[in-house]
Amino acid sequence: MARNNANKRIGIADVALKAGVSHATVSRVMNGNAAVDPGIAERVRLAAAELKYQPNPVGRSLALGKTDTIGIVVPDLANPTFQAILRGLSIAAGADGYRVLIADSSEVTSEEAILAGEARRRCDGVVLCAPRMGDAQLEELAPSLHPLVLINRTTADNTPSLNVDYEQGIQDVAQHLVALGHKRLAFLAGPEHSASNRQRLAGLEVFREQNPGIELQLLPGGSNFDSGHDSTELVIACGATGILAFNDLVAMGLLSGLHERGLRVPDDISVAGFDDIPFARYTTPPLTTAAVPINEIGSLAWRRMREQIQQPGEAPEPVRDEFRPRMEIRKSTAAPSTSPRDQCSA
Repeated sequence: MARNNANKRIGIADVALKAGVSHATVSRVMNGNAAVDPGIAERVRLAAAELKYQPNPVGRSLALGKTDTIGIVVPDLANPTFQAILRGLSIAAGADGYRVLIADSSEVTSEEAILAGEARRRCDGVVLCAPRMGDAQLEELAPSLHPLVLINRTTADNTPSLNVDYEQGIQDVAQHLVALGHKRLAFLAGPEHSASNRQRLAGLEVFREQNPGIELQLLPGGSNFDSGHDSTELVIACGATGILAFNDLVAMGLLSGLHERGLRVPDDISVAGFDDIPFARYTTPPLTTAAVPINEIGSLAWRRMREQIQQPGEAPEPVRDEFRPRMEIRKSTAAPSTSPRDQCSA
């Protein structure tokens, strides 16, 4: 019997009995309710300390209606860009006593709404990072997720969003190649459902209109190292001298594939990426890319979330934070070689 008593978990009833108060009073004191008489509150705290009472975190969260946790849904956690955003978010949230619950949709569009809904039920708010779902579905889903912050998407309501200007950024990369003397370019496109890929394509349409003498081909690609590597033969066959990759991972995969086939970058072909992930400066050769402030985006996402959590029930301000990529010129791009290469058929 003594062993059972020793192992007994001290509960709120034990504290209430020792302090001579009701269960509700103990609960209010433990949850920081300032309406309790200071003398009674001190008596409860002394009783709790003497009994070594530890409040149940789940019960406390239910009582307060908050979990001190936010959720983030990303399309591919293997992508260093999303890792960096998550890191910035986690550090900023952690400084305010919040934890971050992570959900990875693995580029499966149909999973995003399910994961976002689950995250919202478990957390005080949700960050949707570059969701792949269609605009109509996002508009329908967003009101049920507030507090909500969007990264690289917007909605018609007041949902705070943080957006990279991919349209202008890809034009800057293309103009960099043209300035080097390239007249035959190719773009390795990203995932079909990616909103940022659509923005890149829109930017390249503007580039085409402004540069009628430049040939620009659109090639199927992807978002990871393997897709860049797998596109190597297609890139070689198309005859372009300057390649714009959807992101740095695709560009790195292509660099590897070109090296395996004996082509030199940038002597035989120039390659440029997008995002400036931490590895980009350490490739061989170092990768020219459009740099995105990904850590800053993560920390700002938390600030936008905190503003909503601290003002529950109020409609969020219609904040739209915009980021323009900055060109990082490295050694993977140079003037085109004078030796001809076969052009692919239309």
